[in-house]
Amino acid sequence: MTRSGDTPGRSGDTPGRSGDTPGFDSAVATKRGDDGTTGLLYGGSRIAKDDARTEAYGTVDEAVAALGLARANVGLKARIGVLPRGLGGFGETILRLQRELFVVGAELATNPDAWDRLEDGRTRVSAAMVAGLDDLLEVVESHIEMPREFVVPGETPTSAALELARTTVRRAERRAVGLRHGGLAPGEHLVPYLNRLADLLWVLARAAEQAESRRATPSRSGTRDRIDRSPVNAG
Repeated sequence: MTRSGDTPGRSGDTPGRSGDTPGFDSAVATKRGDDGTTGLLYGGSRIAKDDARTEAYGTVDEAVAALGLARANVGLKARIGVLPRGLGGFGETILRLQRELFVVGAELATNPDAWDRLEDGRTRVSAAMVAGLDDLLEVVESHIEMPREFVVPGETPTSAALELARTTVRRAERRAVGLRHGGLAPGEHLVPYLNRLADLLWVLARAAEQAESRRATPSRSGTRDRIDRSPVNAG
């Protein structure tokens, strides 16, 4: 999601080089964002880095990174030969979601003057992408036991990372709703996609716990509340 000129880094300073090395041209630190502005896709006027659009696609970027933690943990288990059968395919699923979030980010980061250049499934969230999450949600739910209480994240590293991604997606959803109210969200499927994705990540976190024979930790010791899904997540 980050673009050249917006990535934190040291201008003209690389390991083993003086920061004033003549002729060093960083491929990352263009310095164009030093004034606190950033560019949108397809050009147009630059916007402030605290603009609501920047906040929205930046939050999506955070969600991609959080999912990376979950995928890295699954990959590590696979490499050392301790991957539970129930986590088989998790890495591919998470990577798919990360790539789809790049589509979300592209849509949010597009200059309104260029909305007519957006392409479904590439730079704009499509109905098929939302339907794909619904299909995946149905499959995962059919293979797990739903907690009957509020749950506390942290039972396994993989599930905790998925929960972190879920809460970040919820924040991105709130930002996107604000943009929609202001007429700055181009597509009709972006908000439903984020809503559905957060639901899916909650379910995937429970699946990750159960794949490692762990049960979700209830939010209150000894509680007997019969809740099929935490309303903190329900959307």
